[in-house]
Amino acid sequence: MKKLLYILLFLFGSLGVSAQSVEVSASIDTNFLLIGEQTQIELTVQYRMDGDPVTVKFPELTDTISEFIEIIYSSPVDTIYPNKEDPSFVEQKKKITITSFDSGYYEIPYFEFYINGQAFQTGSMYIEVQPMEVDTAEAIFDIKEPIEEPFSFIDWLKENWLWVAIALVLLIGGVVLIIYLKNKPEVIVEEIVPVIPPHVTSLKKLQKLREEKLWQTGKVKLYHSKISEITREYIEKRYQVNALENTTDEIMQSLRFHSIQPDLLTKLNQLLVLADLVKFAKEKPLPNENDTSLLNAVEFIKGTKQVIQVTNEDAE
Repeated sequence: MKKLLYILLFLFGSLGVSAQSVEVSASIDTNFLLIGEQTQIELTVQYRMDGDPVTVKFPELTDTISEFIEIIYSSPVDTIYPNKEDPSFVEQKKKITITSFDSGYYEIPYFEFYINGQAFQTGSMYIEVQPMEVDTAEAIFDIKEPIEEPFSFIDWLKENWLWVAIALVLLIGGVVLIIYLKNKPEVIVEEIVPVIPPHVTSLKKLQKLREEKLWQTGKVKLYHSKISEITREYIEKRYQVNALENTTDEIMQSLRFHSIQPDLLTKLNQLLVLADLVKFAKEKPLPNENDTSLLNAVEFIKGTKQVIQVTNEDAE
């Protein structure tokens, strides 16, 4: 009688609630579990697309259904069209894997869907979690007692003499190596790091940026940000101006005290201002403006690069 009640409850829980052209349902693989076993609940919603858009919100789930039922896994929602001849009929499914570690008879409450803002509920379901059967009449015992055998170093050495010999050779070799390395004079090699002028590094970065074709692929903001960053790094190393943190106006004010041609300052100001507009004002430059910014950066760096003169003494 009890199992018949479970089956009726299981069928009741699987019935969908329908309103207009919407049906929701919840079904479970099995209502009988052992402690720690898993079963799967399937949530289903069926509706028709009659021209108006349909918004479906599945129940919000946490890591538990109740204090006795835990959710192991919740799958993404799967949308299918079961009737190829009727594409307006839509079915969406979601699978939930559950388990329980407490024996007992538990209710799985109804699941609530929202379709176009209207609530739809499934029926509730029940599961019975049964404990493992343990035969308490039998005591825990070993199948056979361990066999004790006296240890013999001579027998062990006969069986493992090869490994002992290898270990001794490695030990002696390690001691010799340590003594050799300890007494070996340390050779200090002074590494000579060539100094690369800042204009060489900056021009290489600009050439690489040109080859990346960022603005041609829609990455206009990144393109102008890199031009501004490369130029600011060059100014900081060339004129010892805190260009990476200063604003465009502060940079232009600082460069007034250096001997720079006015047309180069104009080009620098143009590329920095355009970069600021793209970054902060979402400006969309024209294609020729994108190319001009990079050319302005190249001309400014080439026109202000520091020329190192080599004297006769340095040559000798």
